[in-house]
Amino acid sequence: MTPDTHPAGSVAPSIQTPEAQAIFEAHAARFGAASDAPGGPAILAADFTRYEPVYRAAKVACLRLGFIASDAECLAQAFEVRAARLGFDPAAWPDEPADFGLRPWPRDDAFARCPASLGLYAVLPDAAWVARLARAGVPTLQLRFKSDDAAAVLREVRAAIAAVAGTGARLFINDHWQAAIACGAYGVHLGQEDIDTADLDAIRAAGLRLGLSTHGYAEMLRADALGPSYIALGAVFPTTLKRMATAPQGTARLAAYARLLRHHSLVAIGGIDLAALPEVLASGVGSVAVVRALVAAASPEAEVARFQAALGR
Repeated sequence: MTPDTHPAGSVAPSIQTPEAQAIFEAHAARFGAASDAPGGPAILAADFTRYEPVYRAAKVACLRLGFIASDAECLAQAFEVRAARLGFDPAAWPDEPADFGLRPWPRDDAFARCPASLGLYAVLPDAAWVARLARAGVPTLQLRFKSDDAAAVLREVRAAIAAVAGTGARLFINDHWQAAIACGAYGVHLGQEDIDTADLDAIRAAGLRLGLSTHGYAEMLRADALGPSYIALGAVFPTTLKRMATAPQGTARLAAYARLLRHHSLVAIGGIDLAALPEVLASGVGSVAVVRALVAAASPEAEVARFQAALGR
C-alpha cells in the first residue's frame, strides 16, 4: 500500500488533511455528505492530477461532499486559484467566473442572446401541446418530439413554429437542429451528448439561440465555453421522465451554480412543481422548466395560471 492509498470506503490519512476537514465542515450542512460507504468515498492518490495542498484538500472535501469526480476536480482547481488570489479560506465557496477560467462577457463568438429571464418554460412532447400552452400564455416553450423519421420531425417542427406565431412565445426545438434551422425556429436546445455531433457553427450562423443542458460544474464549464444563449441546470429534484446519469442537484447546489453563471440566462429543470417554486427561484435562476407539472395536470391552463402568478407574471 502506497502512502496515499487506503482501503476502499475510507480516506487515506495523508490525503485527509486539516484543510480538507475544514472545507468539509464549513459546507457539509449546505451540500450534505457522500454516504456510499461507512467511512465516506474511497479517495486515492489516483484521484489527483496535481499535488498542491489547497487543490488536494479541496478535492478531498468536495468528494466527501458528494460531488462527482469531474466536478470535484473543477472545484479543487477553483479553490486553488481563489486561494492564490485572496488567501485560503475554507468557508468561502468559489463562485467567481475567473476562478474557474471562464471568459468575460460580452463575447464576439457567442450565440444570439435571449432574455435574462425566460419565465415559465414548458417542455412539451408535440406541436399540439405547443399550440395549447402558447395560447395559455406560456412565454417560453420547447418541442421535445422524439422520432427518427426525418419527415415527421420536419412536419412537427413546422407545425410547432406555426402554432406560436402571433403569441409572442419563444420556441426552442430539442435536438433536431437541422429542422429548426430549416423552419426558422427561435432556438435549439441540446443535451451534452449532442454537442459533439451538432453543427454549432451552422446554428450560430442561422441566428438561432442555443440552450444547453448541464448537470454539474464540469458540464457547466464546457457549456459556458461555447457561449450559449442560456444554460439549463438540473435535475434539481428527482424526476421519472428521464433516466439521469447524476443524482438530483438540490437547491443548495443550484444556488451555487447560479452565482457562478450569473452572466448567463439560466433555466432550472427537473421535478419542479408549484410547492418547490419559491425555493428554486430564491437560487437566482431566471426561469423554471416544467414538464410533468403541466402536461399531467387535470387542467394545464389553470396550472399555467398558477405558475404565472407565482412567478409574478
